[in-house]
Amino acid sequence: MNIGIIGTGYVGLVSGTCFAEMGNTVTCVDIDEGKVQKLRSGVLPIYEPGLEVFFERNLREERLFFTTSLQEAVQSSDILFLALPTPPGEDGSADLSYVKGVADHIGRLLAADPAIGYRIIVNKSTVPVGTADAVRAILEGHGLVAGERFDVVSNPEFLREGVAVDDFMKPERVVIGTGSRRAAEIMTQLYEPFVRQGNPILVVDERSSEMIKYAANSFLATKISFMNEVANVCERVGANVDHVRRGIGLDSRIGKQFLYPGIGYGGSCFPKDVKALVYTAREHGYTFEILEAVEAVNQRQRRLLAERIIDHFGGSVEGRHFAVWGLAFKPNTDDVREAPAHEVIRRLLDAGASITAFDPEAIDTTRAVLGDAIAYAADSYSALHRADALVICTEWNEFRRPDFDKMRRLMATPLVFDGRNLYDPGRMAEAGFEYYSIGRPIGRPHPAAPSPNGQG
Repeated sequence: MNIGIIGTGYVGLVSGTCFAEMGNTVTCVDIDEGKVQKLRSGVLPIYEPGLEVFFERNLREERLFFTTSLQEAVQSSDILFLALPTPPGEDGSADLSYVKGVADHIGRLLAADPAIGYRIIVNKSTVPVGTADAVRAILEGHGLVAGERFDVVSNPEFLREGVAVDDFMKPERVVIGTGSRRAAEIMTQLYEPFVRQGNPILVVDERSSEMIKYAANSFLATKISFMNEVANVCERVGANVDHVRRGIGLDSRIGKQFLYPGIGYGGSCFPKDVKALVYTAREHGYTFEILEAVEAVNQRQRRLLAERIIDHFGGSVEGRHFAVWGLAFKPNTDDVREAPAHEVIRRLLDAGASITAFDPEAIDTTRAVLGDAIAYAADSYSALHRADALVICTEWNEFRRPDFDKMRRLMATPLVFDGRNLYDPGRMAEAGFEYYSIGRPIGRPHPAAPSPNGQG
């Protein structure tokens, strides 16, 4: 099939590249001419494991194209995916100006050229309930007849950053929201090669499709906030949240995923989707109390680690120097949107501390946000030089088995604040570290433990 992808952000690039990998001809549109030129030259603006191989292959085999011309995509594509930003407003509402603006432009192009045949307009962005209706109304406002010249479909994405290529190529489910049998059949044909192992293609109405995405992300955010609350109670009653997590995760009704406590969720999806669903409920006269609590818990959890560090130093970290491992909101991505690490860093900076940070992929994206307010290390050990403590904010695999002897030699104090529970408290104590994590016993070194200089 001939496919147009409007927007070359994270969702647009992954979707377009994976559609091309399945043999479709894909034209991606972006208004940023510089970005389009780089993409044509084979330069990816995001880090996502596995994407580069597909991207380079489909560029080379001429199934993946990039342009600044929306008209080019509308003329050549049977299906047009809107993969556009929907940033949250201060009240939590999703900003649909990009989606509506492009829909209006598509409507004008279709109305101006009757020779352009039937097109399916697909909302791939995460959008509020009712957006498909709004897009349809915009197109009909140009004199276009739904079902004849176009149909509007809601097709939410369920991509997890870090494993997005696998998620797209082998989806657990595909949700297609449409009341048009014609559109449903075409969209089903498009996705059938991706679900050959039998995972379902679920065809529902547009509003239910839009609600599915918000409900899914909000439920996962709820699990995270719930476990963070459990962890905070564990600390107060002397329980170990690792044991609790394993115990409840064995219940098939609960499951093992998203039960890891930490310093809160971040990224481009969970924060804004929770806010948007709360806003949508409020807009329709309903108070979504559980989600309001989820958001409040997450905001508090993001403050927790910095507050704990400051308290440890007697209420003042003025003049202290900290190493930070991890800047991205999660491992295997360079995305720092709503990253808990940035919240921790800002609070420590505001309290008078200095910071040297390392992340395998997110240094450039962090520098674009924080600039030179912190120092950036070339590797994890370089960040530790003369640090009063190490603060772990992202659970990259390379942080899981470090050389603890080397760490002690480099640090001014063998002190670790672990916001992701990477290490066993008892083993850290044996290695000579004072160790604080989330919802678990404090690891304090035994008097006979090796000294920080390694001399015993």
